[in-house]
Amino acid sequence: MTISAREAAAAMQQAERLFDTAQVTAAIDRMAGEIAADLADADPLVLCVMNGGLVLGGLLLPRLDFVLRLDYLHATRYRNRTFGDELHWRKHPEHPLAGETVLVVDDILDEGHTLAAILDYCRAGGAKHVASAVLVEKRRAREVDLRPDYIGLEVPDRYVFGFGMDYKGYWRNAAGIYAASES
Repeated sequence: MTISAREAAAAMQQAERLFDTAQVTAAIDRMAGEIAADLADADPLVLCVMNGGLVLGGLLLPRLDFVLRLDYLHATRYRNRTFGDELHWRKHPEHPLAGETVLVVDDILDEGHTLAAILDYCRAGGAKHVASAVLVEKRRAREVDLRPDYIGLEVPDRYVFGFGMDYKGYWRNAAGIYAASES
């Protein structure tokens, strides 16, 4: 579903801010401490999930004061819509996964299908340990039994955007986490 910039601006005007920049930054700081405690000596390969994980990855990585390597992948179910369907792989990681400690960084755990498929892909690629970090986890029932290892914030079961998460292709750059109006 494509919308105009004017429609995206109107959606922001009607949205509810759930978390401001300071709250998101504090959550990322906490996540970085937890990740460092667990993975500082593991020489991890960090896989940033595009496009949503880009903002979290960019803010999180400078806070991880230990050696690591970075790669990315692009797998999506939403493609600028407010609902997901089948998973589309646009880009696999360049780095071989066999024997690696992998940390997958993504924006949100919603239904869980995308993240579960990515974690399964890493395990099937021979990773010796796979962990996941998400900026937000949506409070909702899931068909997929999945709990990320590192979670920044919890949000209600509403369509959320900002800090990497989009509203129909817009507002990944929003300096806060917002819930779209339900009207």
